[in-house]
Amino acid sequence: MSSLENFLPAFLEEVVGDRFGRYSKYIIQDRAIPDVRDGLKPVQRRILYAMYDSGNTPDKPYRKSAKTVGDVMGNYHPHGDSSIYEGMVRMAQPWKMGHVLVDGHGNWGSQDDDPAAAMRYTEARLSPIALELLRDIEKRTVPFKDNFDNTAMEPVVLPARFPNLLVNGVSGISAGFATEIPPHNLREVIDACIAVMEKPELSLEEIRAYVKGPDFPTGGIIMGEEGIRDAYETGKGRIYLRSKTEIDNMRGGKQQIVITEIPYQVVKSRLVTAMENIRLEKKVDGIAEVRDESGRNGLRIVVELKKEADAQGILAYLLKKTDLQVTYNFNMVAIVNKAPRQLGLKAMLDAYIAHQREVVTFRTQYELEKLEDRAHVLEGLVKALNILDEVIAAIKASKNRQDAQNNLQWMFGFTERQADSILTLQLYRLTNLEITSLQKELDDIQKKIATLRGILESDKKLIALIKKELIEIRDKYGIDRRSEIQGEVEELKVNLEVLVAQEDVLVTLSHEGYIKRTSMLSFTRSGGEREGSGVKEGDYIKHVLDVDTLQNILIFTRRGQYFLLPVHQIPEFKWKDNGTAIVNVIPMAKEDRIVSAIPLKSFDDPEVSLVFVTKRGQVKRTELKEYETKRSGAVAACKVADGDEIISVTVSHNSREILLLTKQGMAIRFAENEVNAMGRVSAGVRGIVLKEEDDVISAMWVEGEEGEVLVVSDLGYGKRTLLLDYPVQSRGGKGVQSFEFKEGKRVKPNGSILAGGFHCKEPLSLLAVTKEGGMHHFNSEDAPLAERKSIGKQVAPVDKKDGIVDLLIRS
Repeated sequence: MSSLENFLPAFLEEVVGDRFGRYSKYIIQDRAIPDVRDGLKPVQRRILYAMYDSGNTPDKPYRKSAKTVGDVMGNYHPHGDSSIYEGMVRMAQPWKMGHVLVDGHGNWGSQDDDPAAAMRYTEARLSPIALELLRDIEKRTVPFKDNFDNTAMEPVVLPARFPNLLVNGVSGISAGFATEIPPHNLREVIDACIAVMEKPELSLEEIRAYVKGPDFPTGGIIMGEEGIRDAYETGKGRIYLRSKTEIDNMRGGKQQIVITEIPYQVVKSRLVTAMENIRLEKKVDGIAEVRDESGRNGLRIVVELKKEADAQGILAYLLKKTDLQVTYNFNMVAIVNKAPRQLGLKAMLDAYIAHQREVVTFRTQYELEKLEDRAHVLEGLVKALNILDEVIAAIKASKNRQDAQNNLQWMFGFTERQADSILTLQLYRLTNLEITSLQKELDDIQKKIATLRGILESDKKLIALIKKELIEIRDKYGIDRRSEIQGEVEELKVNLEVLVAQEDVLVTLSHEGYIKRTSMLSFTRSGGEREGSGVKEGDYIKHVLDVDTLQNILIFTRRGQYFLLPVHQIPEFKWKDNGTAIVNVIPMAKEDRIVSAIPLKSFDDPEVSLVFVTKRGQVKRTELKEYETKRSGAVAACKVADGDEIISVTVSHNSREILLLTKQGMAIRFAENEVNAMGRVSAGVRGIVLKEEDDVISAMWVEGEEGEVLVVSDLGYGKRTLLLDYPVQSRGGKGVQSFEFKEGKRVKPNGSILAGGFHCKEPLSLLAVTKEGGMHHFNSEDAPLAERKSIGKQVAPVDKKDGIVDLLIRS
């Protein structure tokens, strides 16, 4: 085995961990996260420096972008050209940058997310403010490092003469870290920098007097004072960005919503499409047209409304359901001393000020060295001109240039640098005027040297200089705030009236659980007969509800659960259609069954209660408001014991009496106020004491002495008895007998149990449904008026092998 094939064993976890660790370090430090000092990612820094180095500055003509990308890729950034060009494009887009750093010429994309033209077509140069990031870079202000192939030097950081990190913001994602720093107003940030320089112990609240919050290039309204405070304190916080809108009145009583500013980083074309889809899908009734009228005069989206539409309501819906309002999450992470850190506003300003101290100090030292070198030369020239004749004689006596330089050094005490400058002196400089100007230049330089030394020796003077230069940038490039700040987050409430057009409809619910909503127009066109509703074969309609689309229906099941079903969510069908299974509309268990459907407009009426009656004789009364819910799933309505089930849920006004009827013919009548109001999930109290194998089959509301009680047996025998014959008792008794069953071999049976009962004040049209699927219509007047203990008369022709399983009132 050769030495090249000498493999060493290694654990996969260690190898992958090591490689991923290196990769993570690279993308955090050198790709996705900006430096806290100049606010630039490496690719952005390299683009700006390459443009500066090649003279692609604002005072020169535009240059092809491909040339810049080639320079960057060949000299500093050995990665794909697309990543470089994308970085360049972002720096040229005014809707993404507070102040663009690249001055682009040609198609550089749009707010509709249109891509920029290829780099061979576009042209660019540095923007004037980008020069402020690079200013003084040649004066040894920042460290340089070798490029990737050691053929050139590149800056580690730019001098950044204005706080670019906060002014232009940044977003990026790396391994384990992401950053999201919003753009800010240049004037505000510079004012805050100056305030912190003057008083370093300034508190965050005092700094916030200068920096009110982000300032997005796209404008809009920023909501959430607390989110801004959190972000400036910890580096993390949430705010809401809302579009700037106004409602215009048009001719003919119509209105339109005009949008002139949208949130930062929202793609305009997608926003317009989302609003148009809401119109097409009729999620909101009232939008006539959505138009994008943006052009040279700026952004303008118009949502034209129909006559009498609720403009405020529709606007609230659009803000809630589209990107007209978005959340923005601060995550202010930047590289500080080669490591990522989450920073608050104060820490960012401090880091920037520390960087400026270094930049101005290094620049001052550089300028001082240059001036001291020049002063040294001038001192030699002035001294030489004062003893000109001796100097000329010494030069003339010398053999060559090197000898002359040596002679000047040992004869007159000149330094090598001074002797060299004397020998290169042009003859015209010997005139009186030139001698005077040299002396004047020396005096000026010595004054400048004193000033520069003063800056290096005094922190106060250093800060004053940084301040002065920042103020110059502020005054030259500062712009008015574009985003409006609103302290409170306005809650968006969308009324149902906005989403749904109010319309009277019929809702039907069949025995087998089929539901449908039908417009009155379809009902009328189908003949206008309530009996004519479409159902599957063998099925029949149990509930027909006259409601409107803004109402809700409370649906109760035998297991003691309930669902809140808004009418507008019930699928619409023609009157002759069967409808859809209820399980497609509400998440009801297949083995459960609906016992009541109660339409409601509101839960606010304190006088209204719901009364539950179970098969085993339990009665419960609960105030209606307890059933208010926003849940779409099942909610507990009543506690139901094992072997029991709910048979009826009805609305009560707390002033009547309840009459319970059992299948063995017992009946009890008591005042409903004997049942105290209880909590939603309570089990209720005993209404009637039942014999073994007896069950409650009906619960009726009765009042006073008017009317009769109709009872019908399973074989279709019925009779009416005056309500007066049913005395009011206390709840929880055995009740009184209400029907007599005939027994015996030679006697024609009138039934073994009761199928149901009704309180009749007026004649009722009834439908009896049998086990075999037979349906028999009869009138309550067909039943004779008799005593409680009577055997009745057959009112529905039911075979003795069959039996009635359901009784319904037909209007």
